[in-house]
Amino acid sequence: MPFFRPKRRRKESEGAPGHLSTHTIRKVKRHVVESILASGSSTYPNEFGAALRSEEVETITDILLIPGTTAGKRHANFQLYMLPVDLTVVGTVHSHPSGALHPSEADLTLFRAWGRIHIIVGAPFREYNWRAYTNLGEEVTLSVVD
Repeated sequence: MPFFRPKRRRKESEGAPGHLSTHTIRKVKRHVVESILASGSSTYPNEFGAALRSEEVETITDILLIPGTTAGKRHANFQLYMLPVDLTVVGTVHSHPSGALHPSEADLTLFRAWGRIHIIVGAPFREYNWRAYTNLGEEVTLSVVD
């Protein structure tokens, strides 16, 4: 007896948010930047790491702390399998306590393997101490919006 599998059409409201498949991230909410900088500062001299979420078209709207993330003076190890099933997660953020805002080889490996947008923040964790990168490690400019 063949297995019966009914066919179902998805409504537009189901599944991944439509903006995630068609738009590039171009903006980040001000409160997200402030939270990232504060988190980097509070974990200094260790690194800080989290995931980025986009719930609005082209805009990073939240950070997600990933359970099991470990950090030291020269690393932040993400346990990506601990992320909830969440199709709005678009990338990662982590700090460089040294203040260097360019990605390391390990960062580039993470960027290529997972996510579309990545942010690096560095000491002294002021409003201009961060950079954004694509999954290919190319620097991009994100507008900070309210």
